[in-house]
Amino acid sequence: MRLIPGPRTFRDLINHYGGARAALDALPALARRGDDSGPTRICSREDAAAELKAARARGIGFVALGEPDYPSRLQMIDDAPPLLAVRGKRAVLARPLVAIVASRNASAAGVKFAERLARDLGQAGFGTVSGLARGIDAAAHRASLSTGTIAVLAGGHDRIYPAEDNDLLEAILAEGAAVSEMPLAWEPRPRDFLRRNRLISGLSACVVIVEAARRSGSLITAQLAGEQGREVFAVPGSPLDPRAEGTNGLLKQGAIMVTEADDVIAALVPILGRSFDVPIEEPAREGPGPLDVEPGDDERARIVGQLGPTPVSIDDLVRLSGTSPAIVRTVLLDLEIAGRVERHGAALVSLL
Repeated sequence: MRLIPGPRTFRDLINHYGGARAALDALPALARRGDDSGPTRICSREDAAAELKAARARGIGFVALGEPDYPSRLQMIDDAPPLLAVRGKRAVLARPLVAIVASRNASAAGVKFAERLARDLGQAGFGTVSGLARGIDAAAHRASLSTGTIAVLAGGHDRIYPAEDNDLLEAILAEGAAVSEMPLAWEPRPRDFLRRNRLISGLSACVVIVEAARRSGSLITAQLAGEQGREVFAVPGSPLDPRAEGTNGLLKQGAIMVTEADDVIAALVPILGRSFDVPIEEPAREGPGPLDVEPGDDERARIVGQLGPTPVSIDDLVRLSGTSPAIVRTVLLDLEIAGRVERHGAALVSLL
C-alpha cells in the first residue's frame, strides 16, 4: 500500500518532526503502530523525479504551500494541499475568485443564470472557480473562458472527469487554469470529489450555489465554505422544483440571496477592499443619439426620496424610482462619495 498522508497529517508530521526527511523516516513505524498490517511503500526519490518529468512534459507546474505563488486564500484553510499541480495561466490564481457550483442535473434556467453570472463577474474583474462537472459547472466555465476561469480537478491531470470535458478544459487553459492536488495518473474516487469541493471554496472569496437538491454535493461545498469563513450565496428557485430545494434551504439558514452579479460584488467589496463594476447593458431607447446616463434633478430626487435608514435593495430602487439601473448606480455612487449612504450585503443600501 502506498502511503499518502492527508494535508492535515502532512502538516502535523512536519511540525512534529521538524522537517520532511525526519517525517519520512518515521512513517513506516507510525503505520505499524497504527495496526496497519498491509505492506506499505513510501514514494521514492525516483518516483518523485519521474512524476516531475511527466508533469513538465505536459506543461504542468507545481507550487508549494508557503511559496509566493501559492493562492493566498487557499493557504488560509486548515487542510490546504502541501503541493498544488497547476496547468495553464497561473496568474489567474492571484485574482479575486468566485466559485459557482450546482447540481449536475441542471435546469435550462439554472444554466442560463450561471452563464450570465459568470460572464458578468468576469467582465467586472473576477475569476470564476468550478469543478468541471456537467451542467452548471461547465456552463460557468464556458461563459468565463475569455476572462479567466479555474477548473478544480478531483483526479490527476491525466484523469480528467468527465472525459467528455477534455475539449472544454483545453479551452479553459487559454486564459485560465486547471489545478489538482492528486498525482498525475490518479483516478478520482467518490470521496475525492468531496476533497475537491474544499479546494473550490478554499480558492474563492465566496461560493454561489445556483441549484441544489436536498442531498446535493453542492450543499457540502456550501458547508465547507461556511467553515472556511467564506460568504455563501444561493439563487432562489421555485418551491415546486426539487432542484431548488437545497438552495431555498440555504436561504432560510442565512445564505445571501443572489439574483445578479451586483449582489455578489456588493458583499465582496468590504472583504476585498476594492470596488468592481459590472458593464451595464442598457435597453435601447427609441430615437437616434447616444444614451445619456447623467441623472436629471427629478430622477435624483426620486431616488433619494426612496432611501431611508432601513436598507433597501438596488433592484427595488430601480423599480420604485422608474429609472434605469445605470442612473440608480450613478446616484448611489455620488451619495456614497459624499458619505450619505451605507452599503450592506446582498446589494442593500441605506441613507445615513
